[in-house]
Amino acid sequence: MPQIVVLPHHALCPDGAVIEAPAGKSICDVLLENDIDIEHACEKSCACTTCHVIVREGFASLNEAGETEEDLLDKAWGLEASSRLSCQAIVAEEDLVVEIPRYTINHASENH
Repeated sequence: MPQIVVLPHHALCPDGAVIEAPAGKSICDVLLENDIDIEHACEKSCACTTCHVIVREGFASLNEAGETEEDLLDKAWGLEASSRLSCQAIVAEEDLVVEIPRYTINHASENH
């Protein structure tokens, strides 16, 4: 089973994590199921950018981003060439290394 290595994030995962990631699930779902409370203000409907992640390794193994996701990513804080919305990025058979950006453009977070 593939693994997701989550790089340390000051609030969500201070020590980082290595978690099992069943193929066919979104990165967002895998993180949430493993107590990494990544924001997902639109409830994973591809309508915001709060679940933005940067895929440091394994990017090419993910499903292709759709047009709506690409348009939304243009608004994400800290956008990089390997950025994805974690609610839309589906784990395949390859291990991933992901970074959760320090900030989102969400002005009202329920955790703050």
